[in-house]
Amino acid sequence: MSAVRTRAAVLRRAGTEYDIVELEVLDPGPGEVLVEMAYAGLCHSDEHLRHSNPGGRYPIVGGHEGSGVVLAVGPGVTAVAPGDHVVTSFLPACGHCRFCATGRSNLCDKGATVASGKLPTGTFPFRLDGEPLGGFCMVGAFARHTLLSEFSCVRIDPWIALDTAALVACSVPTGWGSAVYSGGVRPGDTVVVVGLGGVGVNAVQGAVHAGATNVIGVDPVAMKRGFAESLGATHTVAGTDEATDLARRLSRGTGADVVIVTVGKMSAEAYAGAASSLGKGGTLVLTALADRPEEGNVVLGGQLATVFEQRIQGSLFGSCNPFRDIPMLLRLHEEGRLELDRLITRRYTLDQIDQGYRDQAAGETVRGLLVHSP
Repeated sequence: MSAVRTRAAVLRRAGTEYDIVELEVLDPGPGEVLVEMAYAGLCHSDEHLRHSNPGGRYPIVGGHEGSGVVLAVGPGVTAVAPGDHVVTSFLPACGHCRFCATGRSNLCDKGATVASGKLPTGTFPFRLDGEPLGGFCMVGAFARHTLLSEFSCVRIDPWIALDTAALVACSVPTGWGSAVYSGGVRPGDTVVVVGLGGVGVNAVQGAVHAGATNVIGVDPVAMKRGFAESLGATHTVAGTDEATDLARRLSRGTGADVVIVTVGKMSAEAYAGAASSLGKGGTLVLTALADRPEEGNVVLGGQLATVFEQRIQGSLFGSCNPFRDIPMLLRLHEEGRLELDRLITRRYTLDQIDQGYRDQAAGETVRGLLVHSP
């Protein structure tokens, strides 16, 4: 087939806005899949990419949370076929490496090049003025067409709406899994979720699903607090000081069983505020990222963690398995047990992508959605 030319949002260097360009998408080689993207979520992780790309390179096509339709497949691809509807997995899962084989596919070895966007086959999927470039997390969902590894394509049923399906590529499983898997929320628990954006509200949904008695949402934005309550949060407050007092009262003095940190920018201050709510035997789940790695360094209260047997748990993709959990979460939505539709606050065209991120920074959206057009 002839090479596809497409429009995409590209970051040429750190500290700049997106540049809307026309670029070339390579034909699918062995193990590769050409996808026409339909929708892409405006995830805060792509905002971190705007500030720095540790271990990666610029220019790079943004976007990692998306849905679309398979146009063509390369030799040896068996997981999907032309015409299939797919959700992208920003963490590839090969099914065979040590981590996949032991049930930790979110740590799959094939994800080694997510920062550069180079596919596991060694291919850069795009060409811009003759220069090879990658897509963020091997996806590049801010391009109308993209080349993916078959390990990054999760086939979904064709009747599922592709707009809401895009959200289960990242924000929904990351938040839901941070509560259910990484945090291990159990019936009767008191849970605190710090940060009620696209990931945090799904941590609320996960905690509710797991049977938590008290789910305390923390966010300075009133709109987000109200939305979290509509998804099952039993209490919401503006700051972590209020959350600490409330968690202690609701737990009859012991503190929260699980605290999940899903703020937009991780910092020592955000960590300390969240940790103050954690009770004896509790788990503190770190799902948030900083713009730059050094800004995310925190101070662990080792003495308290020791005597109270507290656990600090990092969470990548909510400890989910994309090929197991993406279809499962979509089934929960079909059965009315998981909210997806109302998570989309506003929709944007490719040319409006910077405005979408300005709206996010202003606290006006839970999830912005990029709508690709022909």
